[in-house]
Amino acid sequence: MKYVLLMYGDDSHRPGPPAEQYAAHGAFIELLKSRGAYLDGEEVSGPRGAVTLRKKPGEVLRTDGPFAETAEQVGGFYLIEARDLDEAIELAKACPERIVEVRPVVEYTG
Repeated sequence: MKYVLLMYGDDSHRPGPPAEQYAAHGAFIELLKSRGAYLDGEEVSGPRGAVTLRKKPGEVLRTDGPFAETAEQVGGFYLIEARDLDEAIELAKACPERIVEVRPVVEYTG
């Protein structure tokens, strides 16, 4: 099954200076690859780069910024392959970010 690991944080809760942070994520990626679990992953820009679209019949409303007002924003993701949710959670525990949300990916066929 595929799972997405959504990483949340803010600039005041980074795991360390950029070099340490990149090294920690590099080690995490190597762990995922060694387990055959790594599919993809990316860092995303901060909330200042976000645009939210709200669709109503006949119109689309645009708001600069994220949908929710919160101190913790999505900072990146990993797409992984795991046997089940328990394995996905075990892998997520090794992620260097403070907050990691694990969600199954809905796979459509046909």
